[in-house]
Amino acid sequence: MTPKFRALLAGTALVLASTTAQAETLRLLTWGSYAPDEVVKLFEEKYPDIDVEVTFSNNEEMVAKLRATGGTGFDLAQPSHDRVFAAQKEFNIYKPLDLSKINTAAMTPNLLEGVKANTTIDGEVYSVPHQWGTSGIMANIKEVPDVTGWGDLCDEKYQGRTSMRLRRTILLGTAFDMGMDPFALYADTAAYQDMLDKVTDKLIACKSIIKTYWSGGDDLSALMLSGEVVVSETWDSTAFKLYGENPDIVFVPPATGALAWIDTFTIPRGGEADDAAYKWINFVLEPEITALMSASTGAIAAVPNGIELMPEDKKAAISAAFDQEDLDNLKFFANIPPGIEDMEGLALERIKAAN
Repeated sequence: MTPKFRALLAGTALVLASTTAQAETLRLLTWGSYAPDEVVKLFEEKYPDIDVEVTFSNNEEMVAKLRATGGTGFDLAQPSHDRVFAAQKEFNIYKPLDLSKINTAAMTPNLLEGVKANTTIDGEVYSVPHQWGTSGIMANIKEVPDVTGWGDLCDEKYQGRTSMRLRRTILLGTAFDMGMDPFALYADTAAYQDMLDKVTDKLIACKSIIKTYWSGGDDLSALMLSGEVVVSETWDSTAFKLYGENPDIVFVPPATGALAWIDTFTIPRGGEADDAAYKWINFVLEPEITALMSASTGAIAAVPNGIELMPEDKKAAISAAFDQEDLDNLKFFANIPPGIEDMEGLALERIKAAN
């Protein structure tokens, strides 16, 4: 091997080593549809030195994964706004945000301030908003035009034609329907347990009415489009998607108020790609990317013109679902105190186990 050839090989090795050293992976822990392929591709084209690795999850699993690893293994997570404070206080799984690196001016001011207030600990802010929406009832109004709220899921006249998801949302919605305010009881565990007992008894009695329990948006969509189910608990985003396929399927804000959530951007404590995480946050706030994201999620971006950036069919679905009174009646999820989810988990297990 000639000295010149050796020098060429050495130079090539240095270039490859440099490229490898500069390569970075952004590990997202997020909801299904929150990292659509098209958006990931556009991000990687804009930042060719960053590869995006996506793990789809939900609130319970996000906290469980980060708790198990001490906040390592992911660089950006998207828990809902009410799931950050207690998880951070109990498990120390997140790190404070550097708001100077985020284009907060692009965010809806009241949503931004609300999330900051919910996720501020010792003066440090841990989350900012990304997308928001509500949980309530979906109905095929051609089949069941009189549906108004959570209680319809257990109405005998809809025997074998209703569905729900056995997660905490149905506990909260049922409590509101029974005339109780679960958020007002968070500070009193004895009162909260009494409420859970009443709700649990109601939902156990309801099991004979329910057609089936759904676990994901795809399951629910199939049930509604097939006509097997005509009334169900739902995320509004799922109902908005189905409205485009069948305009008889609409989101019905419960008379007691739809439960409102805000999914956030939150950086895990052991994240190793903070700069890439901030780039992703700012990237998906760009109007053209926001439009692509909302088309995928069906949820509304936390930007001032979020509804206008949605596809036409979803804008029509929102208009069909909400009037100003419904929006004024939203019940935003409150921060969950430590121990409450354990109590709710036991209630859900009782419902599952009951005959």
